[in-house]
Amino acid sequence: MPCKIDTKTSCATLLKVLADETRLAVLRQLMKRPKHVAEINATLGIEQTLLSHHLKTLREAGLVVAQRDGKAVLYSLAPEVEDTRSGKAINLGCCLVSFK
Repeated sequence: MPCKIDTKTSCATLLKVLADETRLAVLRQLMKRPKHVAEINATLGIEQTLLSHHLKTLREAGLVVAQRDGKAVLYSLAPEVEDTRSGKAINLGCCLVSFK
């Protein structure tokens, strides 16, 4: 099954991006609803610069999208990333990533 995210992005590339625990944690939060950077960081408790790096990596991979909201930035899952009905997995098109 071809990847829905981007025809240039292989499944292996997406899985490399998702191989980081912090990036997985960010995706898991965004499965519930879009969140501002401060909300994401309140849960993760990491340096702001490190979170920004992870968000940039997720954006470049096409997994999340950012939208300006005044002075803040609101992140959400990219439209191409499908949240399953269970709310415990995301469908990347090339594979299904499940969370416990």
